[in-house]
Amino acid sequence: MAKKVRLGIIGLGQQGGAYAKFITDGLVPNMEIGALCDTDPAKKDAAAASYPGVPFYDDYIAMLESGNVDAVVTCVPHFLHPEMGIETLRRNIHALVEKPAGVYTKQVRELNGFAAAKPELSFAIMFNQRNNPLYRRLKEIVENGEIGAIRRTNWIITNWWRPQGYYNSSAWRATWGGEGGGVLVNQAPHQLDLWQWICGVPKSVYSKVAYGFRRDIAVEDEVTAVVDYGNGATGVFVTATHDIVGTDRFEILGDQGKIVVENSKTATVTRLKKPERELSDGMGMDDVRKLFMGQLNPEEYYSTEVIEFESAWGAQHSGVLENFAANILDGTPLLAPGSDGISGVRLANAIHLSSWTGTEVSLDFDEDVFLAELNKRIAEEGTFPERS
Repeated sequence: MAKKVRLGIIGLGQQGGAYAKFITDGLVPNMEIGALCDTDPAKKDAAAASYPGVPFYDDYIAMLESGNVDAVVTCVPHFLHPEMGIETLRRNIHALVEKPAGVYTKQVRELNGFAAAKPELSFAIMFNQRNNPLYRRLKEIVENGEIGAIRRTNWIITNWWRPQGYYNSSAWRATWGGEGGGVLVNQAPHQLDLWQWICGVPKSVYSKVAYGFRRDIAVEDEVTAVVDYGNGATGVFVTATHDIVGTDRFEILGDQGKIVVENSKTATVTRLKKPERELSDGMGMDDVRKLFMGQLNPEEYYSTEVIEFESAWGAQHSGVLENFAANILDGTPLLAPGSDGISGVRLANAIHLSSWTGTEVSLDFDEDVFLAELNKRIAEEGTFPERS
């Protein structure tokens, strides 16, 4: 039998439990559970019943030093991802961190720096949406120049509805000191990653963010952000947790086409026969009249393709686990290198900082200024320690 990677799962909550099940159900053929870890004593008996014979630890350092694991995944609160990633790599164990990579860029930059000094180890992040065949295809289309240069992007992603009971379920949830933020650090990191992965990193952002707008929480439950890519290109990102109907619509407008994604399932790709400016310059008033009257043949100007893929539940997460193991075993390129995790954290930080200061913020913002503002809010809560 081919060698399998022994994975240690830190945190047996919803995500950690799902990954353990994916592995035992055979969805990750090149991986097995090496050990489980959780600080909740009640999880020990549950783990013994579901995964008999698998070592269980209540201290992740003890698990790392047990010799039972080749790699770990960190399914813990966001602030702990960088710290646990570093301690894992320090012991020459491969690390897969959950999203987001951390809460603030200063701690994620430290993780990335440590990982860069250990190039022989695999370092990845659970950006499972990068394993979505739809978004992988759209990235190819954009990179191939099939819709030309990007002129505008916008993503409305408000199908993260969460009732008050969700926020009341844990003392750390929806707090500055425990979770580090709201929808930007909990629900939307995948979209913040995909948006930049496909469309590029913006130069600056201006945001209007509502804190405790429709829920009794301290952190953000609604966000509207406008980004500037330079050269006149802009983007808009809207997200919320109080829209019970919800919308997931992603548009990318290029100077030679357009992509419209609905519900992260179907994409309509329009490719212009010529760049839009050439079409405009070549139209006389007679053409304009025909356009307004619906008499022009669209096929003379553009073609349309609808793209849709079947995607089995769990396939994207299990695919990242399988890819991570393959990178360890034979060097297969990572779908989501861990170092990429800083991009989404940086954009979320910039959105927060813009709303706190009421100014447009460069993506090259002062990390110490952001951390000071975050610590002000942690101190006001009076529940959790400030960060450094």
